[in-house]
Parts: sequence; structure tokens; C-alpha cells
Amino acid sequence: MFSQNDIETYQKQSPILKKIIEKQPILWLNPNLKSASELNATSLNMQSINEAEQLWQRFAPFLKKEFPETLETGGIIESPLANIANMKDAMREKYSSQIDGDSYLKCDNELSIAGSIKARGGFYEVLHHAETLAIEAGLITKDENYEVFSSPEFKSFFQQYSIGVGSTGNLGLSIGIMSAKLGFTVSVYMSRDAKQWKKNLLRDKGVNVYEFEGDFSEAITAGREKTIADPKGYFVDDESSKHLFLGYSTAALRLKKQLDEKDIKVNPENPLFVYLPCGVGGAPGGITFGLKQVFGDSVHCFFVEPVHSPAVLIGLVTGEMEKVSVQDFGLDTKTEADGLAVGRPSQFASSISDQLVSGIYTVEDPTLFQLLTLLADNEKIYLEPSATAGLVGPGVIAQSDYMKDHSINSANVTHIAWATGGGLVPEEEMEGFYRKGKNGGK
Repeated sequence: MFSQNDIETYQKQSPILKKIIEKQPILWLNPNLKSASELNATSLNMQSINEAEQLWQRFAPFLKKEFPETLETGGIIESPLANIANMKDAMREKYSSQIDGDSYLKCDNELSIAGSIKARGGFYEVLHHAETLAIEAGLITKDENYEVFSSPEFKSFFQQYSIGVGSTGNLGLSIGIMSAKLGFTVSVYMSRDAKQWKKNLLRDKGVNVYEFEGDFSEAITAGREKTIADPKGYFVDDESSKHLFLGYSTAALRLKKQLDEKDIKVNPENPLFVYLPCGVGGAPGGITFGLKQVFGDSVHCFFVEPVHSPAVLIGLVTGEMEKVSVQDFGLDTKTEADGLAVGRPSQFASSISDQLVSGIYTVEDPTLFQLLTLLADNEKIYLEPSATAGLVGPGVIAQSDYMKDHSINSANVTHIAWATGGGLVPEEEMEGFYRKGKNGGK
């Protein structure tokens, strides 16, 4: 626990902390930003991302067989990249912000099966674990057809193993759905912030759901302890997982292909700006790492967190990373953005993001609901509240000196807000979100 003297010392070193503690929306620009070629403190590289993509390809026959919704994409789980010109115009009118360049939405709310960005990391880690177990048992080699993972023999084999995860919602959905489909005994440890419909959906899929009154940190700690007590237990650790991180990173390869298909150039004269909602930091960190590997310094990534739960922001501003929590600074993680309601950042992802993220901005909950309604009205796209957080990014950056300081012509920028979830939200829940946005988000 940090003392008042510690907090005052940090505030003197970083005056922006005063506004963070007061829950004011702010933009922090990263003084530790490095060139992509200077990244250290990780053993991962472009080869790691390519190998992760190969695993996705190996499992495509299994995914196609078990999940008919992936038939059209040949068992590949990917989301559209949508032009949101109407939303850009609506935001200019509502927020009086001049946004130059083109605006797009990466629609991970439409990712097959799980309806959120967590399908990228969560599915990948479960599939990686399943492959490892099957190869070690001599059931398969990497050259064989992975459709066999659908067989009764494989499902019977996996029943002897358990998987656990701590979650505020969407990661639990992805881990639970995929683990149960493979045959694992799976348990999801959920914090008070998790929505009831997510708990109900998991139970319908045959997942054990354990609920905690505390925040995400309590759920993940309990889940970790209980899972690793089982000799055949495997814990998906959102605070330190390399495999989650790699699963997210492959999104960069897919995005490059989509940009090429749209003839959108990404180079120093035509930079890419990406805005990523952030919880513990694994998903945005993994995607940022992948984008930096693919596009180098021509991509500029910004995370966004709720004012009540800026875990990664406080970790990076103080330099304490996962050693500090938002509660240490008097914040409470109480936000409607349940996927972002975490108190402590990922140790693994933060050490990398500290070098690669261009900045972090924070938003208030009412803004998330207003954006949700505005997007629905202008683009007929429906997101959950946390997934709208990236939409204000271009306006936030336009009001800073970032473009000028980096000698960027704002007219040449392609902006991408990453829509992290919403595909599985029940209709009545979404109608409630929409009405709340119409009422100003309160």
C-alpha cells in the first residue's frame, strides 16, 4: 500500500496525477516512447507473431466444423474494417471537434463466437494449450488435419484437464466457450463488475462460474490459486500471459491485409492512428506490439481507460507498472465499462506498452453511452459501452500538440477506433444502453 507521502512524491514528479486522482478526463503523452526498432524487454518478435498466425491456420478446420458461423471465413476468426464517415460528421457536430483524415472502426464486436476482442487472445491461448497437450500425448502432429479435435476421443482426453480464468466479462466468455467446446472442465472467476447476462451465458455453455464481491484483482487471485492447486489445471492469467498477448498481436497481420485491400497506404507521410480501449492492457498491448512490428513508427497507438479505473495509466505514469493499483490513489474501479474495470495492470504487457504506446487518455462513463447512441444512430452499429471509448480519440489528439510535435499532416492520417465488444449483448440490454445514451449517459 502506498502512503500519502508516496502519493505526494509521485504528484510532484508527475503533476498530471492530480487530475487523474480527481477523475478528470486527461491525455497523457508517453515520454518513454521508443522507436519500434529499439524495443527491448521482450523475447517476442515478428517471427513469434507469424508462428501464432500459423496456429490459427492449423485450427481453422476445427473451428469451421464446431462453429458454423465461421464457415464463410474458412474457420478464420476476423472482423470487418468499416468506414464511419457519418459518425465522424456527427461527432464534429456534437463535440465541435475538427477531425482531419479518414475514420474507420475495427469491428471486433462482430468477431465470431465470442463477439469481442477477447476472442483473439482467449481463443488463441486455449487452442495453444490444447495443441500442446495433444502433441505431448502423441495424439496429433502439426502436419495433420486439426478437425480431429472435434472427435469424441479428443474431447474425452481433454475432460481430465481443467482451465480457469479471472474475468470482468468478455475474457471469461472467450475462455469459457472455447474450453467447454474442446471438452475441458472450465471455471470462470468473475468480479462484481461482470454483467449478469454474461454469467448466465457461460453457465448455459456448461461453464462453472464463481462470483466475487470484490474487483477484478480479487477474482483473478482466487481463480489462480484454485486452478493451480489442480495438478492438471491451467490458469489463463490476464496479468502475465504471453499467449494471450500473442493471440492479440496477430490482428496486425489481418489489419494490414484489410488496409491493402482498401488501398490505404501506411507510411511516415500517411500515418495510422489507432485507439484501443484498455483494461489490464493485454489486448491493446498485444495489438500495439503487432502493429509496431508490421508498420514500424508509421503507426501511433493510444489506449483509453475510464476515469475511475486508469490502471495502466497510473502504472506507466508512476513507473511502478503492476506494483501499483488505482485503489492506492483513492480510485474505485466503479465504471459501466465492465471490461475496463480493473485496478492493476498486466505485468507482461505493461513493460512492452511502456515503450510503444504513444499516449493514454481517459473518459467518463456518460461519454461512452453518448457515443454508443451516436454510433447506432449514424452507422447502425451497436457496441457495448466500453467498446465506444476509442471513438473520441481523434478529437482528443487533435486538441493536443501531438501532430505538430511529430511533424504530421493531420489530413493524411487514417484513424481506427477499435470496437472491442458488443456482439453477444442481449437485445434488451442494448436497448437500455441506447436509451441511457439518449438521456445523456446518466
